[in-house]
Amino acid sequence: MHPQAIATLHEQLICALSSLPDETRRLFHGRGRRWAGLEHVTADWLQGVLLVALFREPGEAELAALKQMLMALSESPAWQASQAHTLLLQHRYLPESTTEFLRGEPIDEWLISENGLRFKLDIGRKQNNGLFLDMRYGRRWVQEQAQGKRVLNLFAYTCGFSVAALAGGAEQVVNLDMAKAALNRGRDNHRLNGQDLDRVSFLGHDLFKSWGKLKKYGPYDLIIIDPPSFQKGSFALTKDYQKILRRLPDLLTADGTVLACVNDPAIGVDFLIDGMASEAPSLLFVERLENPPEFADIHPDSGLKALVFTQHGAAAHPA
Repeated sequence: MHPQAIATLHEQLICALSSLPDETRRLFHGRGRRWAGLEHVTADWLQGVLLVALFREPGEAELAALKQMLMALSESPAWQASQAHTLLLQHRYLPESTTEFLRGEPIDEWLISENGLRFKLDIGRKQNNGLFLDMRYGRRWVQEQAQGKRVLNLFAYTCGFSVAALAGGAEQVVNLDMAKAALNRGRDNHRLNGQDLDRVSFLGHDLFKSWGKLKKYGPYDLIIIDPPSFQKGSFALTKDYQKILRRLPDLLTADGTVLACVNDPAIGVDFLIDGMASEAPSLLFVERLENPPEFADIHPDSGLKALVFTQHGAAAHPA
């Protein structure tokens, strides 16, 4: 992170603060590799909170220069006009993802909005704050598709897809995730949006030991699969995704739809298309959802892959 890169980051953030969106957005996506020397830096606007994250450890001088720039940013006219009040620097390369509050009082929780829906975030305490911003279009797509449908949300985390599905008129949503604390935050998110929890199920289970239970809740009109790339002891994307794909035809209605996602930059769309053709040939590829423009990447396959498949043929579960 040479001086020119830090100056470029300052310019980009000043520009972004001068024309902020009404809702939460990524303001700077260095991980898209479009800015030399800033490939390990991101900045997110959390509606009053600016969260800058480092994904690689900087040198001592680099870190000092970055902090100096950020403090100057927090005293700029653009910062004042934005009504920002809190500036955070998160060290994602550290095991605990330590977060420093450079400006403002410490915050544990914070409310933000996306596409008219509200979500509660954890600020400064965890590696991930509770909502993956690159999936903004995916949640919008689910909301548009969900009317009257039974939805299965695998690796549900804090239930962002579930909130979107109910907002779109889903009949029922089943959320499954091993992290019960994340599912509890999902309940909070549903309540924030005034949604009927009687239409939502929260299963804090290991997916690979829960196929029978999931089948009892089904069949499903829409299944969402948005796993981590790796979760120690429970999920490795290249080894375990195929185990999920082969179960899909038996969980879906005859014309059911799957939104299958991969967020590993090293794995392209062929992993899902070929995997589905091999493990669940009754599911045909329909489209890849666009990623939000703020997540532009020099290589399209490095960004989020969110692919839609629809079930056809005799292998389908009867509706």
